Amino acid sequence: MTIDFSHFTPLSSLGGGVLIGLAAILLIHFCGRIAGISGIVAGMLTKQTRTEGWRMAFLAGLIGSPLLFSLFFPLPDINVPTSWPMITVAGLLVGIGSRLGSGCTSGHGVCGLSRFSKRSLIATLTFMAVGIATATLTGFWLG
Repeated sequence: MTIDFSHFTPLSSLGGGVLIGLAAILLIHFCGRIAGISGIVAGMLTKQTRTEGWRMAFLAGLIGSPLLFSLFFPLPDINVPTSWPMITVAGLLVGIGSRLGSGCTSGHGVCGLSRFSKRSLIATLTFMAVGIATATLTGFWLG
């Protein structure tokens, strides 16, 4: 195994992880809520008027952060070699899977594991195994 050091960014990765952890800590401390993106978005799509404010603020920060970052640093080029319909289908499948799994990678992987949740451990291991299998099979099929 070799490491592509031109794309090896340990400091940026560490910084991103610290910011994700800090956001999760602040959300649970101030709102008593778990920072699971699928649950936050699902709550915005249902009629939960009591909790919309924090959900909107969280999603605004999630969307606004790259925009703020781009004022000071160039954003990386992102090239996804597929069509928009395929991306849409993939996004819908991820959304359906996160609802079936009672949460997403952020809710289970970041927040659930830090609370020593067995359910989150099983969910995270499942996410990882299916992701590895999908990437391996896709790489094999597409060459």
